[in-house]
Amino acid sequence: MTKLFTHQLRVRYSECDQQNVVFNGHYLFYYDVAVTELLREATVDYAAMVEGGTDLVVAEARIVYRQAARFDELIDIDMPITRLGTTSLIVRPRFRVGERLIAEGEVRHVFTDSAAGGKKEMPSTVRAAFQPYTSTGE
Repeated sequence: MTKLFTHQLRVRYSECDQQNVVFNGHYLFYYDVAVTELLREATVDYAAMVEGGTDLVVAEARIVYRQAARFDELIDIDMPITRLGTTSLIVRPRFRVGERLIAEGEVRHVFTDSAAGGKKEMPSTVRAAFQPYTSTGE
């Protein structure tokens, strides 16, 4: 059975725009916080991975906005991993307030050589850590 990682955060006043809703640019920041927590739960030591010569970077990000989130609301960010490739992985985050879908998207990460740059194969330890969270069973 696939594990679904969900991270929850509360909208702060400073994250809202003049329309009193979360400014669109904050959703990628929220995603970054959630992916960091996913790494932590999956026991991927990011700093050790980088020291070992592999980094993980965002290659592509797309977000579709459905509804507005507002100050002090709790946003749940579901983080299903939908693909584990050779040098990349795809996460399809869903941002919800209660049952309301606020936004959803797709973020493609690429593993790179932390010193020289360029694509690099995903470390087997990282693949094993992400496997339980992968909805396609790859």
